Amino acid sequence: MSIETTLDDRTFTQHESQVRSYCRDWPAVFDTAVGSWLTDVDGNRYLDFFAGAGALNYGHNDPVLKNALVEYIVRDGITHGLDMSTCAKGEFLETFATKILAPRGLDYKIQFPGPTGTNAVESALKLARKVTGREAIINFTNAFHGMTLGSLAVTGNAMKRNGAGVPLVHTTPMPFDGYFDGSVEDFAWFERVLDDSGSGFNRPAAVIVETVQGEGGVNVARPEWLRGLADLCKRKEILLIVDDVQMGCGRTGDFFSFEEAGIVPDIVTLSKSIGGYGLPMALTLIRPDLDVWEPGEHNGTFRGNNPSFVTATAAINKYWSDDALSVQVKAKGIEIAESFDELCQRHEGLSHRGRGMVQGLVFEKAELAGRACAIAFSKGLLAETSGPNSEVVKLLPPLTTTSEDLAHGLAILSESVDQAFNEHFQETSA
Repeated sequence: MSIETTLDDRTFTQHESQVRSYCRDWPAVFDTAVGSWLTDVDGNRYLDFFAGAGALNYGHNDPVLKNALVEYIVRDGITHGLDMSTCAKGEFLETFATKILAPRGLDYKIQFPGPTGTNAVESALKLARKVTGREAIINFTNAFHGMTLGSLAVTGNAMKRNGAGVPLVHTTPMPFDGYFDGSVEDFAWFERVLDDSGSGFNRPAAVIVETVQGEGGVNVARPEWLRGLADLCKRKEILLIVDDVQMGCGRTGDFFSFEEAGIVPDIVTLSKSIGGYGLPMALTLIRPDLDVWEPGEHNGTFRGNNPSFVTATAAINKYWSDDALSVQVKAKGIEIAESFDELCQRHEGLSHRGRGMVQGLVFEKAELAGRACAIAFSKGLLAETSGPNSEVVKLLPPLTTTSEDLAHGLAILSESVDQAFNEHFQETSA
């Protein structure tokens, strides 16, 4: 008997830290995965509308990416290379430059800061401070940028910030688009204190922003708001950092989430799906004149994860040699929004928002979001909650999810939301 068939929840509760989270909501021992589906040790199948929190935009075990990885390993290709020059890295750099940057008219130096999104954010913040000689960073309400101290300092969530155990300083939060429901003019306060010598406001090194706040509750910034922010940063000589860790690599439709707004950030952070296969990888994209690092000034043991270079290159070649995937993502996003429209018409206290294939159902009664996800899991669908009060059901299906699977998953979610509302009605009517 294999070890997989003997595992149960006791193994994990006995040995693994209390910090584990997703497994608490999805009490299954998963074993295999293909495309948009996972299978547990008991043979139960689950449709994945979570996609590794956005790290599996191309689904599980894509055969083209898998074959490229297996062939590379079998031929004894370099696995660990720090920042040494390797064939795998060189092929990735050339492919990313010619198929991603050049067609979009973008000119960035590419830094490998370490294998995770928070590594990319840390390097972006450090570089902005080094370039400008200033300390302060502007972030936004409900932002999420990572779990290391610098990234936490520009994150809004109180629970996550409290985990730092030390003061998180040199940052100032500003209201994200829509925070005041249009009752306050965009950037009015920000620009006023920048220009007022009596405001006590230190001129910041940079502004860091997500175009869509995933963990913050699928809050979508309007293109005109992003353009206004970019213009303000340019006029005030403040660097603009776009965190595209979760929303990049096609999640909103275009490869970069900021393309729709027509802006060009000074620094961009990428991770999650840039590796293609779910392997750890991160990039910090830097405007060339800002690349003032001294050799080794920011480094990391696993910044040269060559198997990730291999699968990243294969993913770009397969999915980004034309605009077919981008078109499909935008079309599927409309399908999800239309399904959510129907749900919102049936239930008061329910609304939705999103872009492309990141969509959120917003519940006025926050507890119903968690209940809907729990019911969905019992029916074979993985979906998570987000937002400051976990009041949003956030969908992040693989971008490659078939139309049939998308419809199937939306039907499960619809049934689950209906059931959650019905249960609540019965409880309050009793």
